[in-house]
Amino acid sequence: MDSKILDQLLHNNLFRTVADKIQNNIRISSEEGLALYESNQIAVLGLLANMKRERLNGKNAYFNRNFHIEPTNICLHNCKFCSYRRKKNEEGVWDYSIDDMLNICRKYVGQGITEVHIVGGVHPDHNLEYNAELIREVKKILPNAHVKAFTAVELDYMIKQSGYDWAEGLQHLKEAGLDSIPGGGAEIFDEKIRAEICEQKSQSATWLGIHEAAHKQDIPSNATMLYGHIESYAHRIDHLNRLRELQDKTGGFNAFIPLKYKKYHNSMRQIGEVSVVEVLKNFAVCRIILDNIPHIKSYWPMLGKELAAIALSFGADDMDGTIDDTTKIYSMAGAEETNPALTSDAMVCMIKEAGFIPIERDSVYNVVKNY
Repeated sequence: MDSKILDQLLHNNLFRTVADKIQNNIRISSEEGLALYESNQIAVLGLLANMKRERLNGKNAYFNRNFHIEPTNICLHNCKFCSYRRKKNEEGVWDYSIDDMLNICRKYVGQGITEVHIVGGVHPDHNLEYNAELIREVKKILPNAHVKAFTAVELDYMIKQSGYDWAEGLQHLKEAGLDSIPGGGAEIFDEKIRAEICEQKSQSATWLGIHEAAHKQDIPSNATMLYGHIESYAHRIDHLNRLRELQDKTGGFNAFIPLKYKKYHNSMRQIGEVSVVEVLKNFAVCRIILDNIPHIKSYWPMLGKELAAIALSFGADDMDGTIDDTTKIYSMAGAEETNPALTSDAMVCMIKEAGFIPIERDSVYNVVKNY
């Protein structure tokens, strides 16, 4: 450990208190979390986050073999930060049929894929039964693959259209083969900020309620936070606390993914983007606060391979998956990886070079192979 970092840690009451709490498995307060965000001691924050990371996951860094299906970018909602959404007949629009999506799946038969990730826009014509049928057909082609599908925002619309309540709708999809749900659509939970950046989207209470309903039916999920736009550190703390409280109640979140706002091709582009230092600070503070969510994901298609690997030293322990150039959500917003694809060998090499142990996992973090 660098002597200057050690000196800061020992002579700063905040850092010493947080270090003691991490070592003794004591939860930090909202006030301490806010103070960490306001600190500029990025090296110390990384040290503290890595302490928490190693208590939970040692030196392991996880990845899986997955691909994405993005059924459509037609969406009922018009979020200010979104670079993905298109209207029908607009340039750049796509709307795959079920057969189109099944043809994507057929390319991966026999390729060792363990997860199919299905997320898209909230299409007005894609109801609950349409999506249940999609899952059933995907499972016929890839019967051993885990299907992680539909954000809470997508689920909110399709379940309402069906006339079911959340539990009934989720049960219907589970019977069709749904294994888990992703964490998208959370954005930022503060109601005033949400009203400004995504007024038409499902409310925070709805997002949390659908995830709680899923957890009660043994459908695990992930969680996200969109940061680096008009929110404050206090808004981030509020968001993380709401996730932490639900996790205390259900234990159903597998992983948390901090998602950096990207400025290109959307109506909020004038605010710019946060720095690399802010990205790493956010990873560190999220890891320290979210003491009950086991994994923090460094989503490399958004961050770029190099920064995603660096984030492993700031609390992250998961690199997501191989993906194989099957997502456009962040490349359309100006992400560093415009053609996101990695082989498993490249993923292993990247993790080893960062100083961690590559672990290929399945979607619920069972070990497939330890490298």
